[in-house]
Amino acid sequence: MKILKGDLISLALSGKFDVIIHGCNCFCSMGAGIAQQIKKSFPLAFHADLETESGDRAKLGTYSRAIVKISGTPLTIINGYTQYHYSGPHVLADYDAIAALFSRVKRDFSGKKIGYPRIGAGLAKGDWKKISEIIDSQLAGENHTLVKYLSLQK
Repeated sequence: MKILKGDLISLALSGKFDVIIHGCNCFCSMGAGIAQQIKKSFPLAFHADLETESGDRAKLGTYSRAIVKISGTPLTIINGYTQYHYSGPHVLADYDAIAALFSRVKRDFSGKKIGYPRIGAGLAKGDWKKISEIIDSQLAGENHTLVKYLSLQK
């Protein structure tokens, strides 16, 4: 896993990635965290999420996607269903769903430049060490980059 400091959305808009992935719950909300930023920056990604059934537990480990053109070049945005609930005091990240998601990503996007944030380790309260090991294992041999958010504010 490569690591880059910056803003995933800005980097995607600049052409750094062919595919960006973010984690979603299964309730079609995209109401907080990077999902909310994706929803605002790429409305088609939110529409793709809305085309799935809200509250369907079977979405775990799968994804919906939107393809947008950035200066004529396609960018695929993956809404990865990595958690069922969107709130609660316990860990919301589903490690099996994360593994299944990244297995699908490798199958469907092998050879592409893939970028993602710390999926499952922010609002979903997952263990990043465990999640990063899952991602590295599932995307072995692929060109994939963790983008650690770098705020412009001090």
